Amino acid sequence: MDTATNSSIRVLMFPWLAYSHIHPFLELAKKLSKRNFCIYLCSTPANLACIKEKEPSVEFVELHLPSLPELPPHSHTTKGLPRHLLSSLMKALDMSRRSFSEILGALKPDLLISDVLQPWAPAKALSLNIPTVLFMRSNHVHGYDYENDDLTLQNRLLQSLEGSCNLMLIRSLRELEGKYVGELSVQAMKKIVLVGPLVQELSEEEDEKTEIMEWLDKKDPRSVLFVSFGSECYLSREDREELAHGLQLSNVSFIWVIRFPDQGEKISFYKKLALLWKSKREQDGKLGREEVAKVVREVVVEETGEQVRRKARELGERIKGKDDEEMDEVVRELVKLCGWEANKPL
Repeated sequence: MDTATNSSIRVLMFPWLAYSHIHPFLELAKKLSKRNFCIYLCSTPANLACIKEKEPSVEFVELHLPSLPELPPHSHTTKGLPRHLLSSLMKALDMSRRSFSEILGALKPDLLISDVLQPWAPAKALSLNIPTVLFMRSNHVHGYDYENDDLTLQNRLLQSLEGSCNLMLIRSLRELEGKYVGELSVQAMKKIVLVGPLVQELSEEEDEKTEIMEWLDKKDPRSVLFVSFGSECYLSREDREELAHGLQLSNVSFIWVIRFPDQGEKISFYKKLALLWKSKREQDGKLGREEVAKVVREVVVEETGEQVRRKARELGERIKGKDDEEMDEVVRELVKLCGWEANKPL
């Protein structure tokens, strides 16, 4: 879609306080800003510190949460936050609704794009005649365990759905989940628009050769396994050890992004890791390291996994360039929602 310089739609984006939520919002913000949307992204200073200098096309708005005894300002993010404090973080965010209301009143955006975990945000926007579009980074809400949370995640989602407009954005592709979009649309009673994978683009600085990239260059194509469970999933000690054994037994090269709830546990595990991979296998009957190794080898190396690998290659080819195609529909829907002429260039 063409862009113009005389006007633009002002959008305030409000993700949940996890990087796994913020980065999809940020990638969507960057793509919309290229189409002449004026984008504001709201989060805590703890989250914005490492990203606001890198994205000049997006204006970042700091949301200051109240400091709870167990949750000082530098902990107003899920990054490095112990799991038992997630409920405190949610509580602090809920307590910041007045500050968020002031931000809405000051910016007066044409549109709010919000996460589903803060239902009071769409409600406040509605009171100011600002439509809200929900944006989900996946097609389901992951099960956080927020102890003593007055609102369950399901209730938060339902209230967000009730307070938002008849449009929902989901980070996915029709090639992956197109056949489920209709059913999800019926359940949510919303029009579902997929925004594509929103893969983060490398900056010029990040494009430089790193130790990992140099190591990968020495490997055969499609021979390395990437292992990650997300930014908020911490494996138990037993699960980590079984996975470590299984990866070693597979004899497949891998990159494992491993996360710990605290530094002490991280240091302890790293010290133990070398010993784990040198030790004799134990038949403890828990997770089954042999099964881990078997599945890894089947998917990455052996002939039985060739169909999976072939389908992955085919899908990779089909989704190239899909970001722009999906974004065309996103822009059309947002333009219509804000009352602009759909055929008028932004």
